[in-house]
Amino acid sequence: MNVLVAGAGRLGTQIAQVLSAARNQVTLIDSDDDRVAELEGRVPGVLLVTGDACAPALLEHAGALTADLVVATTGDDEDNLVISLLAKRRFSVPRVAARVNDADNAWLFDARWGVDVAVPAATPLISLIEEATGATDTVALLRLSKAGVDVIETAITPRSGAVGRALGDIGLPEGTVVATIVRDGQPTVPDPAVRLRAGDELLLVSHSATEDEIHAAFQ
Repeated sequence: MNVLVAGAGRLGTQIAQVLSAARNQVTLIDSDDDRVAELEGRVPGVLLVTGDACAPALLEHAGALTADLVVATTGDDEDNLVISLLAKRRFSVPRVAARVNDADNAWLFDARWGVDVAVPAATPLISLIEEATGATDTVALLRLSKAGVDVIETAITPRSGAVGRALGDIGLPEGTVVATIVRDGQPTVPDPAVRLRAGDELLLVSHSATEDEIHAAFQ
């Protein structure tokens, strides 16, 4: 699946990392040069594009003409609506999801603005991805029963056996990869040398592991 994610904040970056780990082609767009520079090398497999996703030329440059899914996750509802409308009306993107930052604006996020899925800002990451990808016909996180792909989240607590251990020393079940480590509210690259800390949250993509097996590996 070819995915464009507009907005490289915490949410957008996490979505990009998880979808990339699930073997999708992901492009992450942000207008902040410093933010894009900060992410260079930290989101492997994700193409970073600097520019205003509200501009048709920028969306086309980023690959909107061949996108299967566009996710607008900026912190501005007006921008998310414009991005959604352009994606649906100008580029005929099959699936468009948009984050609703202000609940008072939720009524605007519908088909009139090109939005297939409107997601409240407080929606958990996995639920957002499920809502965004659930109606597409392409392989991704939500064709779980057919593709055998699961996304599993685990949190490292002070009592976890993984505290202080390098990620590369953790024995993961076969067919399992760590998509991202969220530390202090920021997604980080799951480098094997990273030592896990209490409070870390990990998102893993697996073709075969169960929640119990992931729990056993880290807890």
